[in-house]
Amino acid sequence: MPDVVADGLRVLFCGINPGLMTAATGHHFARPGNRFWPALHRSGFTPRQLPPSEQAELLSYGLGITNVVARATARADELTAEEYREGGRELAVKVARLRPRWLAVLGVTAYRAAFDDRTATVGPQVRTIGESRVWVLPNPSGLNAHWTPATLAEEFARLREAAEQE
Repeated sequence: MPDVVADGLRVLFCGINPGLMTAATGHHFARPGNRFWPALHRSGFTPRQLPPSEQAELLSYGLGITNVVARATARADELTAEEYREGGRELAVKVARLRPRWLAVLGVTAYRAAFDDRTATVGPQVRTIGESRVWVLPNPSGLNAHWTPATLAEEFARLREAAEQE
């Protein structure tokens, strides 16, 4: 699954891993029940809700997308602990090279596993990767029913506001 990245982004969003529909279409967060694209728009990151097929337009807003783990699965719980750890190491290298102002990891469980931080919660983290600050966002999967579309957009907006202050 190709990344949507460039040097010096405002925010690099990092999904857990590609779902099967994402892998089949080549578009990040392609599954219809995924709430990433609506949350991105409702939080003010984009002026309209982009369809996954227009993911390259994110670069014009200073935004990008990558994943912790490259392997596509039906569910994130199919990934191994070692895949998360290796993905975290590779992600740190990528972030150090691309130097986004913020890395936004979409899923607290994935962040904890990838960076061996069992106490992490949603929100800004103490950890930095080079000069890049880190924010953990809720997983936008429709399976994550704990977060409603409205509360998901509110958390995305908190990150947007922090990114605009820099």
